[in-house]
Amino acid sequence: MSQAASRVWQALALIALAGYQYLVHWTTIGGASGLLRTALVWMPLAVCAWWVATRTANRFLWWSLLLLACAGTYVAEHQEHLGLAAAYGIPHAVTNLFLLVFFGRTLLAGREPLITRLARRVHGGTLAPAMEAYTRRVTILWCAFFAAQMILSALLFQFASLNAWSLFINVLNLPLVALMFVAEYAYRVARYPDHPQATISEAIRAFVTDSTVSESLNRP
Repeated sequence: MSQAASRVWQALALIALAGYQYLVHWTTIGGASGLLRTALVWMPLAVCAWWVATRTANRFLWWSLLLLACAGTYVAEHQEHLGLAAAYGIPHAVTNLFLLVFFGRTLLAGREPLITRLARRVHGGTLAPAMEAYTRRVTILWCAFFAAQMILSALLFQFASLNAWSLFINVLNLPLVALMFVAEYAYRVARYPDHPQATISEAIRAFVTDSTVSESLNRP
């Protein structure tokens, strides 16, 4: 596939993802019912089931957690009509909690901060002292971002309307992550113009291919 065709498919995938997120938000606040709502409620759990069946080592643990999530979603939908809130709110919270722990534990004494490790991978193993300090601060910043996502989601769910909460977790979630990447990259380029710069795509690829991610997911 040519580079141009690849970019077109990536753009189409982003558009489809954005449309799907808005569809979930619209349905969550009462925009649809019946078969569409049912499909949207159970789709993320079906994806999780596929992931557990094909990608995990500790399947008993993950199947147990998935069954609990299915039971909770079923009860929420049939008693409070909040199945969509559970189906998308729980993964949002769990994902941010996992990432907070995953990033945060690399800040403990004797460990290398995650962003520092990824920067070493991208730049061939060596970093200037200034960049080591900077990448540690970026790791802390991402931890704060994940914690803020969970806290704000909980506050909106408890005190704001369902519309505001759903807009935050279903529509604004990925744009906020993208904004974090862009803002960090722009600041880094402006603050350290003389240092080698990893692009956003290189940073994402380094994180995706980091072996400790799969190890963390498969740890009991």
